Amino acid sequence: MIKFEINDCHKQTIKEICESFGNKRSELINILHATQEHFGYLPEPVQLEISLNLNMPLAKIYGVVSFYSFFTMTPKGKHPISVCLGTACYVRGAEKIVETLEKELKIKVGQVTEDGKFSLDCLRCIGACGLAPVMMIGEKVHGRLEPEMIKDILSQYE
Repeated sequence: MIKFEINDCHKQTIKEICESFGNKRSELINILHATQEHFGYLPEPVQLEISLNLNMPLAKIYGVVSFYSFFTMTPKGKHPISVCLGTACYVRGAEKIVETLEKELKIKVGQVTEDGKFSLDCLRCIGACGLAPVMMIGEKVHGRLEPEMIKDILSQYE
């Protein structure tokens, strides 16, 4: 696991992000979005710094970060992969897609490839049930997947 070390430059960046939203607690979600956009994820030291700037308990910030699926506390790859495991995708073979991705990328769900190029996660539904099974790589949706398609799809991101 990668340990995030916060330095004075990081603290200044977080301070500036908080100030850009008037240091208002009511702007927490916007502050978290902006901070995650800058750092790529929201590790505990970053959350702690936000809590200090907003004079808000760390537990409150952690609660928001852990509740909403668009926030992450772990680093993501340059090309984050999310496989849908909603009912339609699951019934149509999403598990095989996950297994194939794990084999091709040599990682498990929740991990990042050694080169930092890909990360692999699962989610419940992306609203593309007619294309099941589906995965997203970044913002691009890939549908009607078959395990033998995975290698070619990944090669598009080389």
